[in-house]
This record gives sequence, C-alpha cells and structure tokens, in this order.
Amino acid sequence: MNSRLIGTWHPDTVIEPRFAWRFPALMTIDDVTRAAGVRHGLDERVMGLLAGRGLTGPADFDAFFSPAREALHDPKLLPDAAAFAGRIRHARERSERVLVFGDFDADGLTGLAIMTLALERLGIEVIPYVPSRLEEGHGLSLAAVAAATAAGARVIVTVDCGSTSVAETAAAVAAGIDVLVTDHHRVPPELPAATAIVNPKRSDSVYPDRLLAGSGVAFKLAQLLLADEPGGPEAALELADLATIGSVADMVPILGETRAIVRLGLERLRANPRPGVAALLASANAPLDRIDTETLGFAVAPRINAAGRMGEAMVAARLLLARNADEATALAAELETANLARRDLTKQAIADARASIEAAAADGAVSASGATIVRGPWPVGIVGLVAGRLVEEFGKPAIVGSDQGDTIRASCRSDGSLDLGAALESCGDLFIRHGGHAGAAGFEIETARWPEFVERFAGLAARTTPADPRVALSIDLALPAAVIDYALHRDLARLAPCGVGNPEPLVAVLGLTVTRLRPASGGHTQLTLKRERDILDGIAFGRPDLAETVQVGDRVDVVGRLSSRRFGGFESLQLEIRDVATSGSHPEAAAILAAAASDRAAQRDAPPSPAFVGARP
Repeated sequence: MNSRLIGTWHPDTVIEPRFAWRFPALMTIDDVTRAAGVRHGLDERVMGLLAGRGLTGPADFDAFFSPAREALHDPKLLPDAAAFAGRIRHARERSERVLVFGDFDADGLTGLAIMTLALERLGIEVIPYVPSRLEEGHGLSLAAVAAATAAGARVIVTVDCGSTSVAETAAAVAAGIDVLVTDHHRVPPELPAATAIVNPKRSDSVYPDRLLAGSGVAFKLAQLLLADEPGGPEAALELADLATIGSVADMVPILGETRAIVRLGLERLRANPRPGVAALLASANAPLDRIDTETLGFAVAPRINAAGRMGEAMVAARLLLARNADEATALAAELETANLARRDLTKQAIADARASIEAAAADGAVSASGATIVRGPWPVGIVGLVAGRLVEEFGKPAIVGSDQGDTIRASCRSDGSLDLGAALESCGDLFIRHGGHAGAAGFEIETARWPEFVERFAGLAARTTPADPRVALSIDLALPAAVIDYALHRDLARLAPCGVGNPEPLVAVLGLTVTRLRPASGGHTQLTLKRERDILDGIAFGRPDLAETVQVGDRVDVVGRLSSRRFGGFESLQLEIRDVATSGSHPEAAAILAAAASDRAAQRDAPPSPAFVGARP
C-alpha cells in the first residue's frame, strides 16, 4: 500500500523550503486609518497587509477602493500637456497629417492604437508607424523620419519612446516636422529638441503619478484631446482596455492611477471587447467572463509581442485597429503562428543559455556571481523572454545578449534587487545606445567591449547580492491555520486586479498536519492538510519534489494563495501552495504559533462569564 497515502509520522524529517521566506513586518494601524478600513469593509488582517504594501492612510485606502473614475488625475497636469494639445489643435485646423510612431512591444503597440484612434476621432489623418526591431531598434528612427517626410506629415507623435531620440528628433526638425514625444522611460540628461516631451518621469513633472506605462500616458493624452469633444470623454474612457493590456504587458505597478485604468479596462474587456482583442482572446481560448490581468499577461500580451519578436509588429497594430471580426480573425491567426514559432525558439534559447551559464559557473566566471550574464546567436526578439526566465530560475538580475557580429544587442531583467536603468546609466560610456527602467532595460554595445561591460556590471550586481542565495518569497500574511476562513478569502479577492506592485497575496498558513499527498499529472503535487477541526486541500503546481520530501504525518507550514473551488455543488477553500517547511522552523512562524497557543490556553483558563454561571446545557 502506498505509504504516501496512509503512512505514519516521521518526526525527525526536516523539510527545507525551496525559497527564502520573507515574513511581513508587524504594522501598527492608527485609529484614523482603521476607521477608513472599516468604512471600506476591511478587517485588520487586510489593513495590515495593505499597510505593508505602503498604503498607510485614509487617502490611500480611499484611492484603492473608491470607484475607478475617481482615481483618474487631470491630464492637464502632465508635463508639456498644453504644448502637446496646442500642436495637435494646430494640425487639426490646418488638416496636417500626423505620423504616430509606436514602439514594437505590447505597451507601444497599444499606445499607438490609443493615439491613432483619438486623433482619428478629431478628424486628423493618421499614419501609424511601427519600427522593425532588427533594422531600426528602439526609439524614433531616421527611417521613420524619412517615411514622415515622404508622406507629407508635419507632425510625428512618439508613443512609449522618444525621450532619448536626440539625433532623430533633430533630423525631423531639420525636415520641417514637429516632434511630440510621449514616453514613460527614464529621462536622460540631454533631451531632444521636441515641441513637447510628455513624460511623467521628468524632473520638473508635477503629475501625481510617475509610474504610468507608455500606453497609460497615451490614454491620458486621449482624455486631454477629447475632453471638449461631443461624446469625447466617454470615448476616451473606452480606450482603457488598450491601456490595460499595455500596462500589464509592460509590468508597471498596478497601483495608483494605473490600477484605476486597469479596473476600467477589464470592465470593457469583459463586456464589449474590440474586434482585435476579441480575436486574440478566442485564439488563446480565454473566456471573456473570467478575463483578468493573468489572462492579459500570459495569453494576450505574448501574442501581441510575437509579431515584433518574429517579424514585423505592424501586423499587431493592424489587429488592434481592426474594425470588423473577419479582418481581426485573419490577423489573429497570423499572430498565433508567430507566437508558436516564438515559443519553440525561446525554449531552445533557454536550454542553450542554461548550458552556457553552467559552463561559466564551472569556470568561476564573473557572470555566475551577482547577475546572470550570457550571450549567444539568438534572435533579438526573444532575448528579453530568455532573460525573464533566467531571473525566475536563478533569482538575480539577468542580461541576455544577441550576437549581431560586430555588435551585441542585449535585454535586461531585474529581480527587484537592482535598478537596471540606473545600473546601465553608470555603464553608459560603453554603449552605442541604451534605455529602460528599473525592472527592464536594453542596450547595444560593440562586441569588443562586452567583456569590459560584463566585469563592470557584475561588480555592480555583486554589491546587491543577498546573503541567502535562494529566491525570496515575500509573505503578505502569516496566520495560524485555524483562522483561515472565507471572510479572509473574500477580503483578499478585493485586492484585484493584481500584478506588479500589487501581487496576488501570499499567505503563510501555519501549523498544518499532512494527512494525504500524491503526485499529480503535469508535475504537480496534491496535499490534504488537517487543522484543528477540518481539512484544507492543497495543490502545489510545478512542485513534483514535494511528493518525495513531504511525508504523511508531517507538521508543516505552507506559503500559498487562497482560492476556492466548486465540486458537486459545494464550495471549499483551497491552497495553491508555493512552498512548504517544517512547522515552526522559521522563528517568525514559531512565535506566531506560540502566541496562538497562549491565547487558546488563556481562553480555556478564563473564568466563565457571569451570564453562564450555573447555566445548564
């Protein structure tokens, strides 16, 4: 008989967690903040969780839980908003053509669609332009300036780029074309000579939210441009679905105004998706009624990005701008083909990268220290995906370079321990060009200078390397198993939409006993966990190892996400488990369990209430 199912307790077994558990700090909730939490129907457990995420006052709670429209800021506060609106008004009055230049990733493409639709509603003739990732790279290109000149455009609007395009902007101005930059990336010391530079990260910006995506900036400008048009304000809000896709894809924090935009966008996506998005969802087999940020991040955004990674991103732009279902379905099929090819290439590149990393580690190379740094003959379009996977696997910043002969083009991803934008700025003298922000960045460098860069960057990364080499697992709440209930599950569900900056809450559930476990198909492990009076079902996705390291009878603490499932007409709580450790093996967990035991003992020893003295059962 399978001892994994009915075996006996092995008290000497110590279960080592795969991750480095980071318990939340004890947060003190003042009376004013507590009153705000109560006003929004929260209990103190969730108030403490939000305080740990930086929401520490009534205004923060109100902004987080109030209707989404109330959290939108005045777009007139954006830097150069007046100059931007004035130049567009001038173009409208003179019937000038406008070339809208969008970056080739999902944020830039959705931002391009937003800007195109807003300008077209004003009656302006728009020329959408998406650069070639391989031939033009990031930022406004001289090829685009030439295309604008040939088409007779008098204005170029950049979306999700342009803050560093000094030479290209100068070329446009010399050709008699005004450039309006809209961007959200790090602002360099030297700015282009553009008519307007709308970037909330500018040092002189007074805009309340500096963390919008490029598509988020485009959305705000659509609000600005359409504010006084008949039906314009509502038409602008209807573009929130595109800004939502771009914001999720670009992994900007789902907080502040971006959270409001995402809430509005998800409402529209569920109720009435535009033809191109509906076709993408259909090709991904994603049901509309359950669409969330996870669907956008793992099903929609990769398909939009696939066009630029595998060929020309203009296909994706045409899809987002499609007017009917037939056109959208055909274009979505093209993206699906590109996405499947992208998956195959990425899988092979990741395997090659792992082999290179193992060889470098065996040689004691610097790339195996504070950062994962690797290069190879991989397509430019997939090195960012490889870098992201390496961050997940190794828990430290990753840089993956694509060999282009005399040059290398690299993508960088961070685990949160290092600001990539600032780190690349300190290596700026080595690059042909570079850009990005804290979590993701890129650069181009001469191949001969790569070793110098590796040495310098590895030194920067080493100074941020944590003492524990394991990937950190940030816990939002740590609670004895007995107090996990549906009320907590409902309150945690109210934190959605979740994403970067507002992740799915992770709960450490302490003091469980394993009564059953078995391996599940697909590399998962199913567990049945007993608490005082009942059981909780657990599923550990991607953790087949737990079926070997955990024994029936073990006392464990687990970290996971609270969920619920329906089966046979009944609903039950379930734990989606990320990690398991011997119960009380973390000092913080042991202290919480001891305090809970002390409270139970005090309740048992307390004298009976006078109302029940002498009462008969």
